[in-house]
Amino acid sequence: MMNYVFFLGLTGADIVSALAGVAALVVTLTAWRALLPAADYGPRLRALQDRRTRLKHELMGSQRRSRRGVATTGALRGLMTRMNALKGDSSTKAQHQLMTAGFRGKDAVVVFLFMKLCLPMVFGLAAVAGIYLLKVISLPDMLKPVAAMGSVLLGWMAPDLFVKNAAERRRAAITKALPEGLDLLTICVEAGLGLDAALNRVAREVQNLSPELAFELQLTSIELTFLPDRQVAFENLSMRNDVPGIRGLVNTFRQTEKYGTPLAQSLKVLAAEYRNERMMRAEEKGARLPAMMTVPLMLFILPTLFIVIMGPAIINVLDNLKDL
Repeated sequence: MMNYVFFLGLTGADIVSALAGVAALVVTLTAWRALLPAADYGPRLRALQDRRTRLKHELMGSQRRSRRGVATTGALRGLMTRMNALKGDSSTKAQHQLMTAGFRGKDAVVVFLFMKLCLPMVFGLAAVAGIYLLKVISLPDMLKPVAAMGSVLLGWMAPDLFVKNAAERRRAAITKALPEGLDLLTICVEAGLGLDAALNRVAREVQNLSPELAFELQLTSIELTFLPDRQVAFENLSMRNDVPGIRGLVNTFRQTEKYGTPLAQSLKVLAAEYRNERMMRAEEKGARLPAMMTVPLMLFILPTLFIVIMGPAIINVLDNLKDL
């Protein structure tokens, strides 16, 4: 059987082997992600409890606040501070992106900006070494500079893409579990619990269902307990989560605090509305499925079907022509 050489020096067997390897990698990654356990938010919730205790002691005057000078917390922070990378709109925007993605550490912005600074150089040097020095990838001379520049661009965009995908996953998880959380919150409010106690109880109940939602409700409960202005706690909840459902919940809390409207009835309406929206999104995805299956059907299923049906007839016709 003759092997045909294609434009990158690869034969048909090499391309088929590469495609099979990519397919095996995709299947392995899919199975691995499916078998991964849910994110463990136990340490974060314990940290919130420690923060609650610390704030309580500070407000009661049992501990004195120690004055600490402004100092860097490591080599990265010192480097980024000397470069003035932690000032300006870019740092504020990066902090908000990391907050919506769930990265709330004090050094998250430092690590993110450092990765945006270093990854383009790392990707560019790796591409230059692989293309020009080691010659791992065989490319035409005109495409080598393009590939190197594309690697630099990929390194620049990689941190943003990672944070964006993390934020999308977190937003989807919170949106999916929000109707059930509102139902539990309605039950707690109707049972006579205050808003902060109800949020704390719901956070414990939905921890296994949605650790992200449990963490946000627990943090809001702590802020409602210790912040002097309860509206600030609601604003912080809306700012930390770029989720339409959370914004609607925050507006409901504000109306209840300001005008004294019944909270339980409003929560019931919100839960029913969000559950209907979730059902409509599922129906929309189901309606798009036939259109999405058209291209795979034409590329993979119909040719195989034609070969199975018409193959024997074509073989018979060729045999008859040979006998003539």
